[in-house]
Amino acid sequence: MEFASRLLTHLGPAALLLKAILLSLSGILLLLAFIVFRRWRRGRYFQRLNVRTYVIRTNWDSIVSGRIPARSWRLRPLDCSIVEAMLLDAIETATADELPALLRRLRDSGLLDMRIFEARKLHGWRQRSALVALGRTRAPEAVPALAEALDSPSLDTRIAAVRGLGRTGLIEAAVPLLDCYIAGQLQVPEHVLKNALATCCRSYPSILLSYLNHSRSVIRELLARVLGELAGPDLLDELLVLTADPLPEVRASAARALGNAKSSVALAALAALSVDPVWFVRLRAVVALGSLEHPGRIKPLLQGLCDVNRNVRQRAAWALARVEPDLGIILEQVIDTRDKYALQAFVSELERSGAMDKVIQAIVEHSQDASGKLLLDALTNSKDVLQRGALASAASAGAR
Repeated sequence: MEFASRLLTHLGPAALLLKAILLSLSGILLLLAFIVFRRWRRGRYFQRLNVRTYVIRTNWDSIVSGRIPARSWRLRPLDCSIVEAMLLDAIETATADELPALLRRLRDSGLLDMRIFEARKLHGWRQRSALVALGRTRAPEAVPALAEALDSPSLDTRIAAVRGLGRTGLIEAAVPLLDCYIAGQLQVPEHVLKNALATCCRSYPSILLSYLNHSRSVIRELLARVLGELAGPDLLDELLVLTADPLPEVRASAARALGNAKSSVALAALAALSVDPVWFVRLRAVVALGSLEHPGRIKPLLQGLCDVNRNVRQRAAWALARVEPDLGIILEQVIDTRDKYALQAFVSELERSGAMDKVIQAIVEHSQDASGKLLLDALTNSKDVLQRGALASAASAGAR
């Protein structure tokens, strides 16, 4: 030490530089030691995790059935976290017959109660983690704790609560969501709420109707979108009433639901919506008409093929190009519209659907009259080079 002190005194101002270098080296060595220790400690943790996971997986059936009591793993933090994760994963993919045994194990072990306590008492990311875990349990007891978190001042916590309610898939979870939303007390992104409601109301979509009838503006539109995804033939009468709603989004959602219902009773309502003043309502109506198996759909689809909106024309062409037995008759009707945009859209869709051979045969049969010439002119102006070549060959063959 005396030698070092004399050396530093002899160096003078350079001693400060030497001290800085030694201090930096000491910091680097300490950092390296920390990294090595941390890697060693995590390596041991993952090794223990691997061993305990294998042991638990080997005895999994006995744990679920209760032959291995919960006290043998519940108070061991590592074993408890492994069993809980495996239970939640199993619950998400469980059938109706398997679910009761898994939920019983969650209840008997106290894991469900622990998560409910954490969801109510903790804050921050730990509370959000508990809320998501509660949703994964699919247990009715989790709904009240999740519903309480809807009033949280934190947006992230409210989102976690909505997602947790949605993951339960229970109709009981939809009630607090709808009540808070209708009252204007639930401030979360629309797509988060829409996904949660769609999951919860899938087995009982008629619950949305009572709330839809007492809502206005944006709230009514979101509920209508959810109903449009879930409604079936049993709600046909209510959907027909919604087709006359003053809100375009509601009418469009009703058209979507009528298409999913696949009932010929909806034909008249969809035909009326196909000439709606709002383009996306017409689009939804044309898509729904394409899903019906009724000859009366051809006329409104032809009207859609002549629509001023390009998207409506394309969807109408898509539907008409798949009416396989009547393509020749439909082609004549498209020609009679004298609408070159409708003709281009129809033939382009036939090309994409692989039905061009039938179109070429129809061209051969009509190439001598004025309508056939209109068709040939429109098609030969197509930007698709292969399509132009095929049509030119067909035209020359028809002329011969």
